[in-house]
Amino acid sequence: MPCLQSMGNLLCCVKVDQSTVAITEQFGKYQNVLQPGCHCLPSFLGFKVAGHLSLRVQQLDVRCETKTKDNVFVNVVASIQYRALADKANDAFYRLTNTKGQIQAYVFDVIRASVPKLNIDDVFEQKNEIARAVEDELEKAMSAYGYEIVQTLIVDIEPDEKRLKILKKNFNEINAAARMRLAANEKAEAEKILQIKRAEGEAESKYLSGLGIARQRQAIVDGLRDSVLGFSVNVPGTSAKDVMDMVLLTQYFDTMKEIGASSKSSAIFLPHGPGAVRDVASQIRDGLLQASTER
Repeated sequence: MPCLQSMGNLLCCVKVDQSTVAITEQFGKYQNVLQPGCHCLPSFLGFKVAGHLSLRVQQLDVRCETKTKDNVFVNVVASIQYRALADKANDAFYRLTNTKGQIQAYVFDVIRASVPKLNIDDVFEQKNEIARAVEDELEKAMSAYGYEIVQTLIVDIEPDEKRLKILKKNFNEINAAARMRLAANEKAEAEKILQIKRAEGEAESKYLSGLGIARQRQAIVDGLRDSVLGFSVNVPGTSAKDVMDMVLLTQYFDTMKEIGASSKSSAIFLPHGPGAVRDVASQIRDGLLQASTER
């Protein structure tokens, strides 16, 4: 029994948990890295466990206050996810005394160098670029100390309270203005389409109206020609002029009858004498002859 106790004093049993490594020293000098499991160290030869190092991914939230290009003070919150590398465990254990403080210093340096170059609106829009700059800088610096930067995120950007209210108001106004502009464009486009369709309809209507008037006048001319020819054949001794005068006189009296038949008519027909029919007949005849000549 005393022999077993003596052996236990000479040999030290060490248990290393999963995702953890143990750093061993011999007489104060780095000796080895123990992987997860159970290990026996000959303590009588000066071996001991100097400490344990976690290989799990850790997270550090860093809040950094800085000023933007347009003189707005903001608090930028960065979330850094990092872990120690198993093959560089000795560097991670011995070379840094305050890992979180070292990471925080680099984050401060990059954010305070990047954000002052941007306006407050650009800070919100380019937060991914800021996070990438922080990650690149940390990766270069911390890899020499045995740490890997897994991911860097800019999780929050907090302007001062007064400025935040102004920003929210400006964003709402910009959004409302954009919607009003879109609505105005849609309304203008609809009015444009209506005007085009209305103009096309008026053009088509005028075309059809002109076509109808032309056909009406052609029918009148053809009817008068047939009437004059038929009357001249059936009544010997009459000329085309006599027949035209008689037709116009008949139309004159028909028109006067229609005007007089309406009790609410306010039309004034000048000249009123039947003798004026001859002048009207001359004008119509000259017009018909001119139209025939042009055809």
